Amino acid sequence: MLVEYFVQRYASRAGKNIRSIDKKTLELLQSYDWPGNIRGVQNVIERSIILNSGDVFSIDELWLPRRSPSQTPPVETSLASKDEPRSECETIEAALAESRGRVSGASGAAAKLRVPSTTLETRIKTLKIDKRQFKFQ
Repeated sequence: MLVEYFVQRYASRAGKNIRSIDKKTLELLQSYDWPGNIRGVQNVIERSIILNSGDVFSIDELWLPRRSPSQTPPVETSLASKDEPRSECETIEAALAESRGRVSGASGAAAKLRVPSTTLETRIKTLKIDKRQFKFQ
């Protein structure tokens, strides 16, 4: 429903008449993880509308970034074993240790945990974790 809304919105702005949405495109958009916020969805749809020349909406799969094999897996997966559940505090501390106290950025703890940096900062404050202690480890 959200995809249909954005398609009609941006098609109208671009003066294009989109009659339908390609089934493969819809499946691709639904299966994508969409890290971040709704702006990512909007940007992909708007770009596709601008470049679309027909009346069927479709997107280029390359506009949806995939995890590269060189990226490190999330801390929960890489450090926690299936037999030993971790507390939220331990998981955050492990991510901070791995990122040397850095919260945001590509090598920060938030990226490793796959959460927004603002959310992680809030959890760090709530759990009273001193992220400075991890800067020199």
